[in-house]
Amino acid sequence: MTKATLKLETLTCPSCLQKIESGLKQTVGVEKDSVKVLFNASKVKVDFDEEQVNLNTIEKAIENLGYSVISSKVKEGV
Repeated sequence: MTKATLKLETLTCPSCLQKIESGLKQTVGVEKDSVKVLFNASKVKVDFDEEQVNLNTIEKAIENLGYSVISSKVKEGV
């Protein structure tokens, strides 16, 4: 599993958090129990299987929900 942290535009409401969380949990290769949306920090932490999905696909999934990804960082081999 690869761990990633994505910094998003400022989240304005708790429904944003739920929308992003449920969207990522439906993405193939994302470890569903690992998805954590940090509302106050406007960050998403997620574990994913690089053989099934890449960081770019995760970013696109968030952007398709209507949120901008400002930056992302991967921790490999954790």
